[in-house]
Amino acid sequence: MKLPRHAAILELVRTHRIPSQEALRELLLERGIDVAQATLSRDIRNLGLVKAPDGQGGSAYVIPVGGGETGPTLTRLLPALYVGADGVGNLLVLKTLVGGAQPIAVAIDAAGWPEIVGTIGGDDTILIVLRSPDHRETIVSRIESIADRRGE
Repeated sequence: MKLPRHAAILELVRTHRIPSQEALRELLLERGIDVAQATLSRDIRNLGLVKAPDGQGGSAYVIPVGGGETGPTLTRLLPALYVGADGVGNLLVLKTLVGGAQPIAVAIDAAGWPEIVGTIGGDDTILIVLRSPDHRETIVSRIESIADRRGE
C-alpha cells in the first residue's frame, strides 16, 4: 500500500495547493486512502516534500528541486525569505524569515555549488559548511545577489 500511497501523495502535491498535513490527509481520504497522521508525516519526510511560500501569502507542500518544476528554487525563495548572513572560518550562518530555512537549505543543496560541503536547516537559521574559509565571501555575494532580485 506504501507505493500507491506515495504515488497519490506526489500527484496531489503536483495538482493541488496543500497547506497542511490535514488537508493532504483529507484529499487522500477522498481517494479511499485512509492514513494515520504519523504515517503521513513519515511519508512526507520519505518523499522529501517541503513547505515553501505559495505566492498567496501562505505556504504549501512542494516537490523538492529535481523532482519537478514546482520545487523551490533559490531565485524564488531568497528574495522572499532571506534576512542576512554571517560567518567565521568555513562556517556560514544564513538567517531567514520564520519557516524559510528548510526550503532554502534544500534548494542550496540541490544547486550543487562546489564550494559547499552541506547545509543544516532549522526554522529560521541555516548552517552552511564550506570547503574552505576562502569561499565564504563568494557564497555570501552569490546569495545576496540572488536575494536582491526582488520583483523580477
